[in-house]
Amino acid sequence: MQRDHRTEFERDWDRTIFSTPVKRLQDKAQVFPLEPHDAVRTRLTHSLEVSSVARGIAMAVSKWLLDEGRIDPGMDRWIEAIAAVCGLIHDLGNPPFGHSGEDAIREWFRTRFKPKELSAMLREDEQLVQDFLKFEGNAQSLRLIAKLQILADANGLNLTYGTLSASCKYLASSVEADESGEAGHAWSKPGYFKSEQSLVEEIRSRTGTGPARNPITFIVEAADDIVYSAADVEDAVKKGVLRWREVHDFLRSAKDPDVTEALELMDTILKAGQSSSQPKLPDDAYASAFRTAAISLLVRSATEEYQRAYDEIMGGNYDHDIAEKCKAAGLLEQLKTLGRTRVYCTPSNLKLELMGRRVILDLMDVFWEGASVLPTVDPPKTKKFPGKIGALLSENYRRAFRTAVRTRTDLPEAYHRFQLVTDYVCGMTDSFAQRLHRELTNG
Repeated sequence: MQRDHRTEFERDWDRTIFSTPVKRLQDKAQVFPLEPHDAVRTRLTHSLEVSSVARGIAMAVSKWLLDEGRIDPGMDRWIEAIAAVCGLIHDLGNPPFGHSGEDAIREWFRTRFKPKELSAMLREDEQLVQDFLKFEGNAQSLRLIAKLQILADANGLNLTYGTLSASCKYLASSVEADESGEAGHAWSKPGYFKSEQSLVEEIRSRTGTGPARNPITFIVEAADDIVYSAADVEDAVKKGVLRWREVHDFLRSAKDPDVTEALELMDTILKAGQSSSQPKLPDDAYASAFRTAAISLLVRSATEEYQRAYDEIMGGNYDHDIAEKCKAAGLLEQLKTLGRTRVYCTPSNLKLELMGRRVILDLMDVFWEGASVLPTVDPPKTKKFPGKIGALLSENYRRAFRTAVRTRTDLPEAYHRFQLVTDYVCGMTDSFAQRLHRELTNG
């Protein structure tokens, strides 16, 4: 048998790219839910772009590390592969309709049960309660790749510890998370649920990171920030939410030297491909060229910041986003401000988010009725309505539920039942969730 030429980390990429959760990203929203415009990004195209940019930063950093003699030859391939995989999987746990979907799941737990009732169901364990009241897509991503996407065993995608470690963007449990940011950026949101806490401890032990971020995590997070901040503006122009002149005037008003440099680089890109006889370019051509220029400038600056802060990062003493601390951070902030004030809050987008909220709240209601009484051994009995609902739950998730009830007796059964519902709803695509909601409610 011919020897596999791939490293274990490159095999992580190949295993992941063929997985079902990645395929589902093609029908999950990046910014605009249920978007009919085929040139506007989905969560899949966004993730592929983040993966590409993360790999590019990792290549630049790895070359510098090799030149400095800080890593051995061959380790550069490991770093690049891990960064690429983590870029691809960083949003896998997000429910339908993006971050508004996360908000809807939290709202359901907050309003569906009285505080004392939820606590009693979860053995008065505050961490178990907060796992749902602070439900987080990043924690769900770890659960998905490590447990729910079954291949040959119960270890999810069977990714390496190195990749699992770098995928952990946040370090806190749900009771440790400090939304004020005083504890540091990496501790501002829950990074894992109680059900995966022992796995997180094993990952930290195996990789030697302890309670600190994996150094590659900084690269992936920077890639995500850079890509979405630039690409969301481009998509808004393509969709007609913004005109290029509005974007140009907003950016110019900042009088930021990095913004000016990005606009000048955009002009260079456009002039290189434009003949003197060519008519005035459309808005989306300017937006695409600016996105190219902005990403190029931010990637270079973030790479420089990573090199500057390398010793702090390796020592576990750097708790910032390198893209937000780099010299071009002003450009990044202007793009994010434009997104917050002119893109994400458009009436059409807000209406779709409100629709998505109603879809998720209703689906959580429906499937909790089935999950709350689902047999832990036998198949659901479909004579009564709760059994009919339980039979509609994914067999993969029902199997994971039965396994968890059998093997994780340290957690209350209600906890596993809640996770069955959140696992199922989070795994839905936007279109599937909307269609299922319509079918079940006769909407």
